[in-house]
Amino acid sequence: MQPQNKGSIQAENNVDETNLASATYHKTSPPFTIRPGSRFPSGVTVSAEGVNFCIFSRHADRAELLLYAAADSPMPFQVILLDPEHNRSFFFWHVFIEGLPVGTHYTWRMDGPSDTAATGRRFYPGKELLDPWAQAVSDTLWDRKRACSEQDSDSKSLRAIVAEPLPRISTDTTLRCKQTDLQGAVIYELHVGGFTHHPSSGVAYPGTFAALKEKIPYLQALGVTHVELLPVMAFDTQDIQPGVAARELHNYWGYSTHSFWAPHPGYCIDPVRATREFRDLVDALHAADICVLLDVVFNHTAEGGETGPVIHFRGLANDIFYHLDAIDRRRYLDFTGCGNTVNCNHPVVTAFIVHCLEYWVEVLGVDGFRFDLASVFARGDNGLPLANPPLPWTIESSRILSQVPLIAEAWDAAGLYHVGAFPGMAWSEWNGRYRDVMRRFVRGDPGLIGEIAARISGSADLYAHDERKPANSINFITCHDGFTLYDLVSYNSKHNEANGEDNRDGSNDNMSWNCGVEGESDDPAVCKLRWQQAKNLLAILMLSRGVPMLLAGDEVLRTQHGDNNAYCQDNELSWFDWRLTERNRDMLRYTRELIALRRRHPSLTSNRFFTGAPMPGRDYADITWHGVRLNEPLWYDPQARILAFTIAGQREDEEDLHVVLNMSDQSLDAPLPPLRTQCWHLAIDTAQSAPADILVRENQMPITGESCPVRPRSVVVLEART
Repeated sequence: MQPQNKGSIQAENNVDETNLASATYHKTSPPFTIRPGSRFPSGVTVSAEGVNFCIFSRHADRAELLLYAAADSPMPFQVILLDPEHNRSFFFWHVFIEGLPVGTHYTWRMDGPSDTAATGRRFYPGKELLDPWAQAVSDTLWDRKRACSEQDSDSKSLRAIVAEPLPRISTDTTLRCKQTDLQGAVIYELHVGGFTHHPSSGVAYPGTFAALKEKIPYLQALGVTHVELLPVMAFDTQDIQPGVAARELHNYWGYSTHSFWAPHPGYCIDPVRATREFRDLVDALHAADICVLLDVVFNHTAEGGETGPVIHFRGLANDIFYHLDAIDRRRYLDFTGCGNTVNCNHPVVTAFIVHCLEYWVEVLGVDGFRFDLASVFARGDNGLPLANPPLPWTIESSRILSQVPLIAEAWDAAGLYHVGAFPGMAWSEWNGRYRDVMRRFVRGDPGLIGEIAARISGSADLYAHDERKPANSINFITCHDGFTLYDLVSYNSKHNEANGEDNRDGSNDNMSWNCGVEGESDDPAVCKLRWQQAKNLLAILMLSRGVPMLLAGDEVLRTQHGDNNAYCQDNELSWFDWRLTERNRDMLRYTRELIALRRRHPSLTSNRFFTGAPMPGRDYADITWHGVRLNEPLWYDPQARILAFTIAGQREDEEDLHVVLNMSDQSLDAPLPPLRTQCWHLAIDTAQSAPADILVRENQMPITGESCPVRPRSVVVLEART
């Protein structure tokens, strides 16, 4: 569909245009005086004299900047028509406005030649566009449905805000996280809004960055080293399916980014101070020795497919920022399942992404990133995989980004799968193979012993050949996408009816087991088994080399009642119910002690793969594998559901560990490796009730005899000491 006639661009100009000839310096009220400005950097740059605006649009031949006093101002107080001779350098439009105050809201209008089918270029001269480089935004008037109409010039657009400038954080400051890599990390994946939105949270401003600060003592007590925040870059809460919208639901997870440089206004007390509020949170977490990772979404944007809304890129440089069909350039190639795919290996787009990430590190203090559907980063202009895609290499080669953890969700929605082979050198990966095999093993699937051992050992089969390390494997059992831990042991099938899509959404293959009853149960035997299975999964996760990631709420058995795709449920179904910290305090205690056990054992957090060879100065190996008999692992038994192993301490003061995983339905009298001067002490027995399920060192009792009873579907861990 062709854009409106250029003449319509003047329709809303209710004020006189300011031009260079009328320059009067240091105005403090409109109309503000303007100068030509600079093409670097993009976005806004605030100085003592005023504000520089710059935006990229290669093929635009007309640009207007609209200034608003507030988020809900019905009309701009000044509209500036940029002069191509003075306000354009190459493909950048720019203007400097003297004395313009921080907090001013603004949009752009652009026009240019359009031949969408042939070139993919789109211009919408009647629509107001959001600055993609904006560091603060407002969605007060945003109407996604109206923005999807090309005829509707009154789009109720998103508005950018001239944000308070923040200084860069020095690399040697105390405001930086002390840990620069992931060795020894325990990651906690949480949703900023959902973590404090429940009425039981007891915070001053529920659902905000400020509220999360109030919960830092809880995170410290839990023992996690990193929080991984679900998307906090500003996203479109209205980006949902029609059936979902009919239920008055909205996009909750945030995987619909529109402003990559701006914190989400919904998480702010005052969106004008968004950058300050976010940085205050980061500083507070660093002061508590907790690092901050961001889940970022550069694979697609909130503009969606051909019928999606006009927000920014579509009306600025559609043919550059998106993958388009080679024959019919009106069509968007969709490798993400979200309507469009960012053309991330175009030089302009690569620079946009890298500079954005550097900003979040240098200015906002972030310590690393997890990249959603990162296999998209390997696709070229035509969507086909590249042997050496520029973006992943450019990210890890950045002077700034080379110093922080980079985690890839190493697949995309169109079948590209890179687990164990993501392009680049330094990338860690969400290990989907770890998740899948552990779920199957604990639910009772036989014949998995060999792969279970490989995953517990850090997945050397996936990473060692490329000279990567165990920390390149992010091990997880659950994450935001799918069942919670409690639901994994309580449901055989998904139950997503509340989403409004007739239970068609979400994965159908969850590798779960309901322990005999689907959903809620008051049968004591079923409930006990579910708790035991949950403890089994957590124990294996924390006993594995690599980097464990825990989903927020799993430590208190939070449930979504079988909904495995709660992306639209911004309500009590998804929120962290803080009453569970008391109701399920035994599971919380178990998780805390489990994390503590992991962190006090360097043999579990080591960033080296096991060799099976004797330890220096000792006559036994760093790891020894067993089955129902010592030194006889059941590698080739198709019915085996039992694996035991002994891990040697790395330091003289570190206890050896002996672990027995019995996922069979039969009790086992597990033989114990002989010790010369020490004896085995029982540390964990998931079949026991609290507090005997996990014992602190001073309460552990020695095991007498040459074996230890291990009940069905349980994990036993022993420590060797005098």
